[in-house]
Amino acid sequence: MWLLKAAIFFALFAFALNNQAPVHVHLFFGAYWQAPLVLVLLIALALGVALGVLVMLPVWLQARRTRTTPTHPATKQPIHGS
Repeated sequence: MWLLKAAIFFALFAFALNNQAPVHVHLFFGAYWQAPLVLVLLIALALGVALGVLVMLPVWLQARRTRTTPTHPATKQPIHGS
C-alpha cells in the first residue's frame, strides 16, 4: 500500500515540476491574475471539491437523520420517547 502512495506522490510531484509556467487567469473588468499553472489547477480542484461537498451536504444530513431515527416496524412511524 505504501508503494502505491509513494508512486502517486512522485507522479504528482513530477506533474507539478513540469507545469511551472506562468499563466494569466483573466477575471472580470479587465483584471487578471498571474500564477504558475500547477497552482491554478490546484485551486480549481479545491474549489470544485468544496462546491461538491457544499451541494451534497443537505443530502448527507438528511440520509443520516433518517438512518438514525428509529421507526416502528409495522407503521414506519418514528418512535418517540425511547
